[in-house]
Amino acid sequence: MQTARYIPFRKHDIITMCAKELAKDQQTSFKQLCELLASLIHFQYHGTLESLKNNYAPFDPNSDTRLINSVTDEQKAQCQRDFAIDFANVLNAANFEVITHQDLQDALNEESLFKVRLEVEFDDFEEVVFYRRGESQLTETITSFWGLRKKPLHFTNYDRVAVFIRFKDKAYFESKNKLPMGFEPSSTIVKLFQNVPKADLEMLFPNSEVRMRPIDKIIIGSSALIGGAVVLVTKLGASLLLLFALFAFWGGFRDEAVTMTQQHFITLAIGIGVFGSFVFKEWSKFKNRKIKFMKALSDNLYFKNLDNNAGVFHTLIDAAEEEDIKEALLAYSFLLKSKNGLSAHALDEQIETWFKSKYQCELDFEISDALEKLERMHLVTCTNTLYNAVNLERAKAILDERWDSLFQYN
Repeated sequence: MQTARYIPFRKHDIITMCAKELAKDQQTSFKQLCELLASLIHFQYHGTLESLKNNYAPFDPNSDTRLINSVTDEQKAQCQRDFAIDFANVLNAANFEVITHQDLQDALNEESLFKVRLEVEFDDFEEVVFYRRGESQLTETITSFWGLRKKPLHFTNYDRVAVFIRFKDKAYFESKNKLPMGFEPSSTIVKLFQNVPKADLEMLFPNSEVRMRPIDKIIIGSSALIGGAVVLVTKLGASLLLLFALFAFWGGFRDEAVTMTQQHFITLAIGIGVFGSFVFKEWSKFKNRKIKFMKALSDNLYFKNLDNNAGVFHTLIDAAEEEDIKEALLAYSFLLKSKNGLSAHALDEQIETWFKSKYQCELDFEISDALEKLERMHLVTCTNTLYNAVNLERAKAILDERWDSLFQYN
């Protein structure tokens, strides 16, 4: 399993953890630096958020505001393309990983924890991208045969899954004679889920349909066959034998005449009615089982769904912002402790080892991203591949100057 880039600690906790690694006389200044750095990064992400909102507005299904100008199809398509780029950048900054097409295919083939078979019509989509963050191996006990059989099932679980889906245009759905199911052709939806087993990724598709598993079909089919046979023998046996004999006489296969009295016809009609009601009962049982599965699917998604559409990128912007702050502070604090400077590789190893030994956490620290942020803000210097942190007072002054420059208008 690939080590995740995500840092599974809150920004506030990372600040506390890093401050403990510094001398006591540095801790107050370090926390002040953290506030300045967090404010600057927050301001930078404000621009990204506005771009996402503006590009998503023309096709936001939950919008309660009006557009003052009509949007052409070409403008709408351009907004969708720009939104997709910004959305992917934010997810990358929040340390989400793309779920590959092979992972999605594996999900459709693996044994599911969720005892419902789902089918997805992938042709309905113009573009589908799934992202994940936080991966772990879990074990769940699966029961079968009315609880008599139990077996452990090992599976991969994703802490967070973000979904980006763009549907095909109206012409496609009209050519297929398919009615939209709660979505508009050419629309774009984004969703965020939590605690999703890899084997159950297909339930996150908006057009997934419940299908009976083979075992469910066998149970219902065998019950219907046995019950139907009993009804035919007990309710229609005598009448059917008499009816067949009558047809045989009419067809010349029988010499002895057969007489059907009114009582025979009444008995036959009652038997047919009983058999018809049995068929209807079995069909209703099949439909009710399917409705039960659909309810189970709905209930499961209810507790896994974290956010939808515009709410998703508001949540992800906050996550990306926190990841950027945590990465920059970790790199800066470790360089601040180093007297002779560190190479990027040595710094990366120190931080990862520190997490593993002190907090029992294995991660793939994004050293290149962290150093790029610090260099861009002039909080580190680099000489002969060795990085050194600018002292705390100078670093605070640099960030103060950057903050003041943001509000100086010419």
